[in-house]
Amino acid sequence: MRKTVRTTIFILLFLTLGVSTALLAYLHFGAADSGNLSGEWTAELDMTEQAAVTAFIWLRDIEAVSVTLEETESRMQGLAVQVELSFEQTSRQGGTFRSSVLPESYEACRQAAYEALAEEFRALLAERIRMAGYGDVDGAAAEALTEETFGMSTVSWLMSCGPALMPSLEELQAVYDGSGTYETADGILARQFESGAFVGTKEERYILKDSDLILSGENDASGSGGSEPDSEYRKKALTGKHL
Repeated sequence: MRKTVRTTIFILLFLTLGVSTALLAYLHFGAADSGNLSGEWTAELDMTEQAAVTAFIWLRDIEAVSVTLEETESRMQGLAVQVELSFEQTSRQGGTFRSSVLPESYEACRQAAYEALAEEFRALLAERIRMAGYGDVDGAAAEALTEETFGMSTVSWLMSCGPALMPSLEELQAVYDGSGTYETADGILARQFESGAFVGTKEERYILKDSDLILSGENDASGSGGSEPDSEYRKKALTGKHL
């Protein structure tokens, strides 16, 4: 009987020890892996609001034509510029990183913004023609009038002479482009930029959950400004696996 009890106690202790060991191993390696940023991430910088407000202010100044911000926003939807951010973890809490704005994404977004503005401009031009008593004209006729007047398409004319709907590519690159080393600790991501327009340290709170990396912009550690706006990065489907 005593032998049976001792055997039972031994088995229970062995199982408890095994579970404890597994738990400690999980906490040690699993917790470390939960902060592993290795891989390639992509974020979309929303330009819709800035482009819509800028376009609205510019259009509003056209005399005898009424326009609302809601109408302008309805034409400008989904304007975004992609930023790529890659990490290579080389130690338990750090490694190297590289960040860059995709120029082709920027140009596509800029083109879409001005095409939306051109559509609105043609509609307002047609309205002014109607109000002047010259009858109704469609968008094609308004486009032809613009080309005849300025010697170029409405989109080209707006890009050359219209409002700046977005920050320049160089301005975005000054904020987001660069490479260097990083460290993570207590929910803070510290990136030391060693190349790019900004050279210094940026510290941001980060949340890593499934395929999302959310950075909450804070002032850089050097105190010179230049922190990123809040950004949400998603892992790229093919290259986003943890190393």
